[in-house]
This record gives sequence, C-alpha cells and structure tokens, in this order.
Amino acid sequence: MRDLALVTGATSGIGRAFAARLAAGGHDLVIVGRRRERLEEFAAACTGVEVRPVVADLSTGRGIDAVARICASEPLTMLVNNAGVAHYMPLADLPEDKARELVNVKVLAPSLLTRAAVAGMLDRGRGAVVNVAGMIAFSGPAPGSVMPRRALYAGALAHLVAMSQTLGAELGGTGVRVEVVCPGVVATEFHERQGIDLSALPRMSADDVVTAALRGLDLGEVVCAPGVEDAALLDTVFEAELAAFAGQSPELASRYRAG
Repeated sequence: MRDLALVTGATSGIGRAFAARLAAGGHDLVIVGRRRERLEEFAAACTGVEVRPVVADLSTGRGIDAVARICASEPLTMLVNNAGVAHYMPLADLPEDKARELVNVKVLAPSLLTRAAVAGMLDRGRGAVVNVAGMIAFSGPAPGSVMPRRALYAGALAHLVAMSQTLGAELGGTGVRVEVVCPGVVATEFHERQGIDLSALPRMSADDVVTAALRGLDLGEVVCAPGVEDAALLDTVFEAELAAFAGQSPELASRYRAG
C-alpha cells in the first residue's frame, strides 16, 4: 500500500510543488484547492500514482468540514496545510470578510484538519503534518517604520509556529512528526493575486521550499526556515521565549509598582 498525502492549496506555488514532489516519490495524493480545472490538469498529468482532486474552499466552514472528514477517514501518512491568502493591509483597513477569510484559511483550517488527521496517524504509529507559514511570523517586534504592516497575517502565521512547536512536543515518541515551514518571499502567484508586484525582488523557488521542508523533516526540525543559513539564530529566539516563560512569577514585577 502506497503512502497517502493530502495537500491543500495544491493548484499553484508551494502546494503544487509539494504535490509534484510527493507524487514523484510514489505517494498517492488528495489535492485540495478552489480551481477545479487546475486540480484536474495536475491529476491527469500524474502517472503511476492515484491522485484525487477535491474542490473545496477552506475559507468556509463547509469546505473545512469536507476536507476534515477526508483527513479523519483516510489513512494519511502526510498532511500539508499549505492553503493561504495574504490580505496585506493594516488591521483597521482590513474588510471584515477578508479578515474572516484569512483566519479561516490560515488558523481554523490547519487547526481542524490537523486535529482530524492526527488521531488516525497516532493509531497507525506514523505520519507527518507540515504547516506552511512564513518568516513574517517572526516580524512582530519590528518597529512601525517597517512596511507593510499586516497584523492579522503575521499573527496567523505565528499561530502556526506556536501550534506546531507545542503539537510536536505533545506527539514526541509517537512516530508522528510535526513541522512548520517558514520561507521568506517565494516566487509564486501568491503576491500577484493580491496585486503586489515583487518581480524585481530576489525570491526563493517553491521547489527549494519543498526540498528544505522534506529535508527538515528528516533532520527532525520542527521549525524549518529554508532561507536562514545560521540555524543558531532560531535557537536563540526559542531559548529567549522559554527564558521569558520560565521567568514569570506570581509577584508583580518591580517596574509596575508605584515609585
């Protein structure tokens, strides 16, 4: 029986690159996206593996529920939560419908799909969940002069980092691995669909992001940053977070006491 992977946002960019790499490696696939013609075109081009296109909109409860049912009922060996939207704008300017879409696609969908898939993976004693976030997850401390500001988008990606780290610890020793991939700017249609022209900016290829993600899984990384050469930088960030977490006390900090 071949391994089975489900990839969301598989119609282009990183998701399509994941699907192509996994198919080439012998995985059967469930590919999820909103554009039926692209899903069917990809499926028709694959030989030697089974590819099932699933048209679903993960910005809606109906779409999330439909894909979650597949995650819960199919013997997945890998779940790739890649689907995304950007909506780069200050929070006060972000329309309510776009805010809901962003939270549904980048927070609710990966959370519920992962929840649905993990139980079966645990029963089988193997599997992997790969969440696609971005280096913007680490941009919160940047000063106001750094543009563009995108509070909800950065927060959604930071959720994927924290969830992946915590879930990875929960699942330690079970045979189920968790990874969050945090690329920088990638050469895909992602920004063009938001009306942002980054053609003059050096960008990583989607294939390189997938190479890093799969190699990172082999290395046991929970946070994979494909464009960060010095991995000790990430260790420093996480050590500082744990130091702050451990440094709390039930006593009020002196800086908050009246002088």
